[in-house]
Amino acid sequence: MTYDGKLLARARGELEKIRARNRDEMARRYTEVCVRVPELRGIDAKLHAHMAQLVKLTISRAPDLKEKIDAIKEENLDLQMRRAELLTAAGFGEHYLDEIVSCPLCRDTGLYQNGVCQCLDRLYNRELTKELGTLMRRGDESFERFDLTLYPAEPDPASGLVPREVMKKVSEACRRYADNFSGSSPNLLFQGGTGLGKTYLSACIARVVASRGFSVCYDTAASALENYELAKFQRDTEEGEAAALRIRRMESCDLMILDDLGTEMAAPMAQSALYTLVNNRLVNGKKTIVSTNLSNDELSRRYTPQIASRILGEFQCLPFVGRDIRRMKRGV
Repeated sequence: MTYDGKLLARARGELEKIRARNRDEMARRYTEVCVRVPELRGIDAKLHAHMAQLVKLTISRAPDLKEKIDAIKEENLDLQMRRAELLTAAGFGEHYLDEIVSCPLCRDTGLYQNGVCQCLDRLYNRELTKELGTLMRRGDESFERFDLTLYPAEPDPASGLVPREVMKKVSEACRRYADNFSGSSPNLLFQGGTGLGKTYLSACIARVVASRGFSVCYDTAASALENYELAKFQRDTEEGEAAALRIRRMESCDLMILDDLGTEMAAPMAQSALYTLVNNRLVNGKKTIVSTNLSNDELSRRYTPQIASRILGEFQCLPFVGRDIRRMKRGV
């Protein structure tokens, strides 16, 4: 994975905050214990003094070096046993004052096995999601708040489908997708009319997936594809450079949510940009959710065969049915 230096620095800053909180908690615990077990400070002072003695002895290369080191080690063991007895007797437990770390793999350093630890990777993805996820700033969307009563419980005269039953299955599928999201998850196509909850369930998925440490990008098709035009025709400007950076993030994030496909300008540049975005993500195994009001036939007519075949052939379709919820809430 290629990291953005600015976002990685912010992620490291968040990791340092975690370390600081852990250090503060360790200091609080130590003060708490020493109030009840005053002898502890003396024991710790002796243990620290022994460490300094060991360093001096190692440097001095004294003829009786081994005997002196063994004597210090034996005394240290006695002190550590006494320390554990005091902690246990005071009701704290012998490990109450052990070092506190949030990540057992890297011990909060952010580095593991000559690379970035998964804990820092999660923090990085959160920063990337903040940068890209305008959808994440909408409000408190959650699966628990998804209201199925807004969908008719009677069969639709045209299709014979019961919207409430269909949307119950769709919402459950979205929840499973979010809870189990991984590199082997399918791409999704949210398909249905305006105001049926496509953006809302996208937000629900985004929140859960992002909370699990994956990077999530959300944008409307019109806004996302505009970046390709800016990056091409304003390459040497600040705006063009920002668009190019956004493109790299859209193409590399773990989950891209492309909303309102079909509302962008039907221009050759937009078609080229859409193909590039979708195809690059498919080639690199990155997962995408596309939402659209267009039917399969409309998608095939509007887009090139290369685009239509990828969307219709590589994406698992979830149908959204019912009445326009936004109009219902306005009483229209």
